[in-house]
Amino acid sequence: MLFLPKQRLKIRNSLYFTTLFLYVLLIIFNAVSEYFFYNEFGVRYNFIAVDYLIYTTEVIGNIMESYPIIPLITAIFMLTDLSTWKKKKKTKDSLLQLPNLVQKFTLLGVFAVLLGISLSFAEKINLKKGNIFQQEIAANGMVKFYEAFSNNTLDFFTFYPTVDQKTAEKNTLLPLGTTTLNRTITSDKPELQKNVVLISIESLSAAYMKAYGYEESVTPFLDQLAQKSLFFINLYATGNRTVRGLEALTLCIPPTAGESVIKREKENKNKFTTGSVFKSKGYSVKYLYGGYSYFDNMKDFYAGNGYEIVDRDNFTPEEITFANVWGVCDEDMAKKAISEMNKDYKAGKPFFHHWMTVSNHRPFTYPEGKIDIPADSKSRKGGVKYTDYSIMKFFEMAQKQPWFKNTVFVIVADHCSSSAGKTELPMDKYRIPAMIYAPEFVAPQKFSQVTSQIDVMPTVLGLLNFKYQSKFLGQDVFSKNFVPRAYIATYQDLGFIKDNYLTVISPTKNIKQYQLVQKPNTNTTTEFNIYYTENLLQDNPRKDLVDQTISNYQSTSFWLKNKMLDK
Repeated sequence: MLFLPKQRLKIRNSLYFTTLFLYVLLIIFNAVSEYFFYNEFGVRYNFIAVDYLIYTTEVIGNIMESYPIIPLITAIFMLTDLSTWKKKKKTKDSLLQLPNLVQKFTLLGVFAVLLGISLSFAEKINLKKGNIFQQEIAANGMVKFYEAFSNNTLDFFTFYPTVDQKTAEKNTLLPLGTTTLNRTITSDKPELQKNVVLISIESLSAAYMKAYGYEESVTPFLDQLAQKSLFFINLYATGNRTVRGLEALTLCIPPTAGESVIKREKENKNKFTTGSVFKSKGYSVKYLYGGYSYFDNMKDFYAGNGYEIVDRDNFTPEEITFANVWGVCDEDMAKKAISEMNKDYKAGKPFFHHWMTVSNHRPFTYPEGKIDIPADSKSRKGGVKYTDYSIMKFFEMAQKQPWFKNTVFVIVADHCSSSAGKTELPMDKYRIPAMIYAPEFVAPQKFSQVTSQIDVMPTVLGLLNFKYQSKFLGQDVFSKNFVPRAYIATYQDLGFIKDNYLTVISPTKNIKQYQLVQKPNTNTTTEFNIYYTENLLQDNPRKDLVDQTISNYQSTSFWLKNKMLDK
């Protein structure tokens, strides 16, 4: 405007109208959104609203099918335009004389201070009005939205069906053969101080392996390795994101509503973990990741629980042959992992290393000439096959090391490639491969009972005959108390698989139960023919399974909330 004095007023009016329009649009859009959100959930914005920003495809599809979007948006814009025009008409004269530069900076400073004060107190303000309805009506939607971002939790006791707490804990613990959370794990055999390498593979659905009926050979190495391993053929991931898989393998607890524990910065440290068990036995404990581990709060979580972090920051330029947005390629990370394991071996320490792969992730780029799928195809099959190739290279290097024969290798996916389906929890989309490989130590066999991702590491500790105080809710599958069951969940829907039933609890206190009917599958052998149709039960759900589902998730939420799962 300094260079266009004659157009100053016109430009000023245009800017004023635009700013006012956007401000009014935000207010009206928020009001309409809050109305529909409250109408569905009976509360102001919470973590469910934050969750909606994550699952955009599903959420947009749901909104488009549920509401008259085009008329609504048209009405919002018409109302915004009318309101803005009327407001501008009343206030346009104020544009004739504006504050000077000093006054502008003064007003801006006051606004910044007030904004900072309001945000600092946003989480501390708690309007108690006697009941939830009154509290929610009295609340400010935007403040609640900010709280949701800050807390990353979806309170189980507010939104989900509950039972008496003592009953819930009893129902959860008795299947584990105990009545107390903190229990002693014993063995009548001597402890084995073997190295353990846990490789969690990005987005590897069981359906990509030939054993499960996949027609193409995209996991040739893992297909071969599975035949030489303790192979879990009916195992389910707890969730559909990496942090959920890491949570299951590290904390060995069922998933909880809302955000993963890993991303809850205020309550994710000093937990009882697989790493803490190994550390108590004198092991070197490391988390290996080819990307920057600040992603998904992994660095904060693992460092806060006593793991040494080895990530992209630890690579020299000479160690990187290929990288994309997610990190160095899995082949480079494999070489780095061997180097770290050799370092611990030379120091005379047994090691537990947890390696999270990255290459099997969109955009699915990898070095050219490594596999028979062109690198520029950017296909998921290429990503899967390259990761399989990288793991093969890792084992080729590992077999040459002096520590190889004294090492147990655990390979398991973090989650499947997709969790979309006809139901809220399509359980076939949660099935993942898992295997424990240790030549001359773990006898090859196929374990076909229903197993949860949270059972993998307690089983490894059992194979090592470890004696320790446990707070794990995962089970050693070879213990006399093992109960076949599995947990699958999104951020909202919490599922429990047992006895060919899937029971799902959801906000707001919704309960569904499905009977699982086996589907024929001519592409695989009988033992791998474990695909199911989920038939919704309209009447007479199994109450014992409903109570068990509620109890398990309620107990886990309660123990986390009260820091009873800390070391």
